[in-house]
Amino acid sequence: MAISTKLLALTAAVFGAHLLTAGSVQAQDFKGYTLKVKLIGGAQYEPLYTLIPEWEKKTGAKVEILSRKNHFELDKEIKQDIAAGKIDYCVASNHTSFAPQYGDIYRDLKAELPASYLGNFLPLVLQHSTVDGKLVQLPRHSDVSTLYYNKSFYESAENQKAYKAKYGKVLAPPQTWAEFSQQAKFFAKPPATYGTQFPGKDEALNGRFYEMVIAEGGQMFDAKWNPVFNSEAGVRALNFFVDLYKSGAVPKGVPNYLWDDLGQGFASGNVALDLDWGGWAAFFNDPKNSKVAGKIGIVRAPKGSSGKRTGWAGSHSFSITKGCDNPKAAADFVMALTSLDAQLMEGRKGLMPTRKDAQQKTLAEFKAKGDTYMVEIFSTFSAAMAEDAFTPPLVSEWIEVSNKLWPELQKAIVGEKSAKAALDDAAKKVREVMKESGRLK
Repeated sequence: MAISTKLLALTAAVFGAHLLTAGSVQAQDFKGYTLKVKLIGGAQYEPLYTLIPEWEKKTGAKVEILSRKNHFELDKEIKQDIAAGKIDYCVASNHTSFAPQYGDIYRDLKAELPASYLGNFLPLVLQHSTVDGKLVQLPRHSDVSTLYYNKSFYESAENQKAYKAKYGKVLAPPQTWAEFSQQAKFFAKPPATYGTQFPGKDEALNGRFYEMVIAEGGQMFDAKWNPVFNSEAGVRALNFFVDLYKSGAVPKGVPNYLWDDLGQGFASGNVALDLDWGGWAAFFNDPKNSKVAGKIGIVRAPKGSSGKRTGWAGSHSFSITKGCDNPKAAADFVMALTSLDAQLMEGRKGLMPTRKDAQQKTLAEFKAKGDTYMVEIFSTFSAAMAEDAFTPPLVSEWIEVSNKLWPELQKAIVGEKSAKAALDDAAKKVREVMKESGRLK
């Protein structure tokens, strides 16, 4: 379900005037120039792009969007561009998990953007956006795994009575992943309703597995970059997903799911629990798009058997290519889409701003309006970012490792292999990747 045209138009009208003065440190005139860009697409990312026409009006430039795809497809396209030696665009969407693999195609933004502008951003977020000492991306918003739940499932007197009778406990949002699994199976009545869902392919599946490994007390690699995710902790982590799929607690189509599928699934009202990102908060609570509007709760992600919470985190960002024919225009464009007003736009939809001033003003606005839903959303995500967040290993091999790992994870989930066999096979493939790159001696 797409964000409505009326909502996008309203968003542009409200924020357009601010962009005329907030886009950059110094106004630039790029009349007649066409800036070529490749951007991530999807429901939670699109509203920001309604500001592009205002940047065009301010600068006299035109923006040609060459691609507008989910990040996995965009990643493949950028790799094809690198292989073909044809990077004829200036700005590309990026992510802290993806950036280390792209080599030297992006400029060091410390040389392109004023230090006074970079000073607006959280130091830790900029640190995570740095590869080999170079700030190769400017973060637009940060994500961390957090648990949404449909209050209707918990407020049902029938569910409360049945759960108490079966488990001897009061029905409440889960605090541990064991309790989460128990509740997901309890709520599931396929094909009408499902307890939960998860992404079943690409780096999305790999990331969910990775954070569960951490919660179970394991690691992906040892200190020498040997893959060690086929440990007992890794087997427990993978069997968590295997068990949910085998039990029918998740839809059978999960092996093909990515982020938009999860968002639409939870918004349908037929899913009880959804580990997801802050960007969906406003969408979920919009009755035009969502059947769970007014019925959403949120808590920090549950704890694994180690006592650690899952907290896979990262930042969506913008990068400027080294081959850009007008880096000043590109820098102005990137500053326009990460300005205070731009980040307030994203923050008002539940996305976690990467600017200190935007974080403070967003929360203050929610409190002033008495918007208890968004105060809860923002406060929960803030706590998770501060206490639970961790990134994948920020190394160039991460996505290649992911591409070797997730097909094996998927085979275990659908029952083609045992969890241990799948992880052992994946570890062999990943070990070869690390050896070929020279990181594993």
